Amino acid sequence: MLVEDYYKYDVVGWKNENTLIVRLQDNREIEIKQLLKDDTHVLFNTHGMYYKEFPSDFSKVRAYTSYIVQYAPDLYKEVNLLEQQISELIKNGIEHGNKLDPNKKIRVWFDFNKRAKVIVEDEGIGFGLLQDWNKFSLNRTICLVSQDFEHFADLVAWKGPESNEMDGGNALFAALEYWNGGFIYNGRGNKVVAVRYFPDNPEYKKYI
Repeated sequence: MLVEDYYKYDVVGWKNENTLIVRLQDNREIEIKQLLKDDTHVLFNTHGMYYKEFPSDFSKVRAYTSYIVQYAPDLYKEVNLLEQQISELIKNGIEHGNKLDPNKKIRVWFDFNKRAKVIVEDEGIGFGLLQDWNKFSLNRTICLVSQDFEHFADLVAWKGPESNEMDGGNALFAALEYWNGGFIYNGRGNKVVAVRYFPDNPEYKKYI
């Protein structure tokens, strides 16, 4: 998929692993959410984490998620936000990764020790459009900040080869906002680690 670059900008640097800072032509600096692939990232370390395998049964996603979230303290649940975001990771693995094949498994590692950390791995070929999505995210953010209504219709929602009317890629934008401690894929793109920090962690302010 070819994503057009609509804007001119200069890269200033990285605020963190998922946030790029760019300077626009009017000298404003803005933050752009980006996806990252890194097989060797320390967050993929599963030492001390709970582990569970689930069949690729889409009808049981809520049950799978509830099983995981029961281990989380109430503060982390934030009503049902944590459950929603973990559910999205599992649904994505079942639907897009394993193609709803009941013979394929979803592997999940999780722990809630001073932060929420979840790793989800499917048996699919992996998310191969990361660079295209990142470019789309960059253009979309600049469009919104610049109030560029001419290109807005082209940048409302991400449309990949497998997108449909119910899946415009906006779940990834929500994920990058929610998982403030990192949202990182492995090199193949079939495994993702997601981390969120909460106010009970002394380092919380570093991630907001």
